[in-house]
Amino acid sequence: MEYRFARRMSCIPPSFLGELFRVSSQPGVISFAGGLPGSEHIDVDGLAGAARDVLSDEGRSALQYSTTDGYRPLREFIANRYRQRLDLPATADEIQIVNGSQQCLDLMAKILADPGDHIGMERPGYLGAIEAFSLYEPVIHAVPLTGSGPDLTSLEALVREHPLRFFYGIPNSQNPSGQTYSRECRKALAEILDGTGTILYEDDAFGELFFDGKPRIPVRRFLPDQAVISGSFSKIVAPGMRIGWIYAPGPILAQFNAAKQAADLHSNFLSQVILHRYLSTHDLDSHVRKVSRVYGGHCRLMCDLLDDLMPGGVTHTSPEGGMFLMCTLPAGISSMAVFRKGISEGVAVLPGTPFYVDGGGEDTIRLNFSSAGEDAIREGLERLARVVRKIA
Repeated sequence: MEYRFARRMSCIPPSFLGELFRVSSQPGVISFAGGLPGSEHIDVDGLAGAARDVLSDEGRSALQYSTTDGYRPLREFIANRYRQRLDLPATADEIQIVNGSQQCLDLMAKILADPGDHIGMERPGYLGAIEAFSLYEPVIHAVPLTGSGPDLTSLEALVREHPLRFFYGIPNSQNPSGQTYSRECRKALAEILDGTGTILYEDDAFGELFFDGKPRIPVRRFLPDQAVISGSFSKIVAPGMRIGWIYAPGPILAQFNAAKQAADLHSNFLSQVILHRYLSTHDLDSHVRKVSRVYGGHCRLMCDLLDDLMPGGVTHTSPEGGMFLMCTLPAGISSMAVFRKGISEGVAVLPGTPFYVDGGGEDTIRLNFSSAGEDAIREGLERLARVVRKIA
């Protein structure tokens, strides 16, 4: 049988993740390659209690079909959190529940981009976004990322030259770099896009995880009618529940709702009800502060070890929050060589090349500091330093 697939399937960039997960799961390998939150911070007992209560009190309704929008009490919780934390005038009617914020990437591209349309994103950019957007065959333009956010001169020139359907960015603790936009950059970015017809897609998967506990102003504050925000409980409660959301203006949300209904009818309703019961009976703010402090300690330890152990020429970002940082290797050292040699030495990293939609990143690696403990970080960085020295 000769199978024939849609042309769009050939547009997806080759995935490195299957190979990555295979080698990272080998016994004895310390992995800094994945994007997992720390498993020890998942409140298994609390979620189990919430599940028991839901099944006991409202099991039949929680196990039934529901609306595409999602469980309204959970949407009200999210909207109220936007009002209290970020002073955004969100309402439950502007929130829709999705299967993790990754589903937003697919559905936003589906409703906004036709083949050949122009979209923009950061360089380096989130690997999952590159893969999701590529299915819809747009022309993806990469805007260089600086220490304070996307290069505004490049973005302004791009917007003038091409009518972008949307610009996708992660202003808070960007994946893969770990960098955070400055307030000045956020405001200037909004001014560049204002009135252009370009939608800003603000991915805020890591906005709760700042080490100092202080929220950063969303770009949407400066661009309310032209921006959408996606968020997720995966990084702060439990990724296996697959509960995220989109916060968007009504006309965009109506199209998004239609596309989601056609895709899956609605997200896992039982998970939504259990999650809301859990959030109603537990202090999320206290939990987030605790997790952020731990991740901050891990990040500082990793940065210090990189400075102390690595040979000259290795540089790295210094995140204010999130789960990742990015290293630049000395000239002539390939990230793929570091990856392959690292596996033989018992340490896994993620080469930077998949994050560059227009090519590049051969001298960069992404490191995750949220899933490994302090002892594993120390041992893993010693192994990684030996690998880089040997290749050098």
